[in-house]
Amino acid sequence: MTPGQAIRRVRLRLARLPTLRMGVPDAPAVPVRDPWPGDPARGARLLKGELSLAGAVRILKPGGWADTAGPPVMRAHAHGFAWMRDLRVIGTDAARMRARALVGDWIAVGSSDPVAQRPDVAGSRIAAWLGHYDFFAASADDEFRQRMMWRLVQDARILSAAMPAEEQDGRAITALKGLIAAAIALPEHAPFLHRALRFLPQEIGRQILPDGGHIERSPAAHLAALKDLIEIRALLHVGAAVAPAALGAAIDRLSLALRSLRHGDGGLALFNGTRDEPATLIELVLGQAGRAGRAPAALPDTGFHRLQAGRTVLIVDAGTPPAPGQDRLSHAGTLSFELSLGRERLVVNCGAAPIGATAWTDAARATAAHSTLTIADTSSSELKPGALGRRPEKIGVERQEANGAHWLEASHDGWKKPFGAIHRRRLYLAESGEDIRGEDVIEATSPQPFTIRFHLHPAVIANLQQDGEAVLLRLPTGGWRLRAEGAKVSLEESIYLGGPEPRRTEQVVLTGLQDGAQHVKWAITKLG
Repeated sequence: MTPGQAIRRVRLRLARLPTLRMGVPDAPAVPVRDPWPGDPARGARLLKGELSLAGAVRILKPGGWADTAGPPVMRAHAHGFAWMRDLRVIGTDAARMRARALVGDWIAVGSSDPVAQRPDVAGSRIAAWLGHYDFFAASADDEFRQRMMWRLVQDARILSAAMPAEEQDGRAITALKGLIAAAIALPEHAPFLHRALRFLPQEIGRQILPDGGHIERSPAAHLAALKDLIEIRALLHVGAAVAPAALGAAIDRLSLALRSLRHGDGGLALFNGTRDEPATLIELVLGQAGRAGRAPAALPDTGFHRLQAGRTVLIVDAGTPPAPGQDRLSHAGTLSFELSLGRERLVVNCGAAPIGATAWTDAARATAAHSTLTIADTSSSELKPGALGRRPEKIGVERQEANGAHWLEASHDGWKKPFGAIHRRRLYLAESGEDIRGEDVIEATSPQPFTIRFHLHPAVIANLQQDGEAVLLRLPTGGWRLRAEGAKVSLEESIYLGGPEPRRTEQVVLTGLQDGAQHVKWAITKLG
């Protein structure tokens, strides 16, 4: 045990000592409000006792908190109470009473799950209880409010003692948000604010890269971090507290970078654990951030590139995977890309597996679930539970633009150890946006079997041409052709995991032989 860990343990023991009830206020002195919209459909399911998240469902009824089974992500969501906004949007007495019953039952038995006491989960819960206090607690009886406030203060004390959070990813910002919410709503606990503001600037500096990207390299984590920082800024404003300069600058950089990770339909590209998010929510977040501007063409520190011409958007993952401790969401998708045409998506990655779908988790993270090249059915990064093992260490990127056309050449060494191989991918987007060309090359000491995949969005209708050298791709607004040289072209089944439920789709597969050319040229062009 390090000296820091020993000190943390002592702080936590002291924080868990019983708090005198006379030191706990009857109600928040300063009202705060959760700024994000709820989902009425999810709220209706909560009234039926079902909590839904990312394709998974957990029974959530009074009396059910003692259940500690199930995926940690779902348990964290349940104990974090951010789902209260889904009940609030319904706004009925039944919704209010369900929220109150679940909070009261959690206070009695819910904290027995170790996940409930993680700093990020406690931070989410504190912010949710305070942000929805007027909805579920203000009209409750004195006994309920006293029990709730006592528990909230206890959790805030423990959270303060746990700072800085041991998590090295976006969860640390969520923990700080909860501590700041408690400090603003309960001014008599000013030390909470002093402690949170001590660690906030360094956490921002560690997690938000100079180009505005988030350290986890996940559009979903990027969006979550931006939302948390926007909430923190609003809380500090309500409490008339001076915000660190790093906060506003980070929100500006994050919001500008987020625009690079959006397709023409306003949604996020499906890299590293990202699923579909409503475009209306993303617009709201960007509006709250208050920073307008054009999407950057590249995020050089984060490693994403955006090629845009006409109505076409090509988003490429050309970055090194996050370091250990920051790679909980990482997929083996190096050099994969997604392609959208106006508001329609053509080529996608498969997305993130539903929570708790163990059989799908590694499959969705594997290189084969991404629109890129795979050597010998081996992923470019070694997949471990919630982390990566072997991974690309050197990624080279060169980019040029001329007369509205774009060229991108990138390479990675993810297969250097197992196969002595380097993958090089060249991409070209014409000025019109109606001509996309690519080359995939394997440089290896001996030839390798390989497969290049183009996963198609479920809205695409694909037909293999009779000559077997091209595939027709039809969208509601028109047709496209994908053709290739140097590999066999085929159509295979695929699955789209970006939405609330898995959907069947197809993939164009280019198969190369071990004793054949290690160089494939392909093109996607508009018909007519």
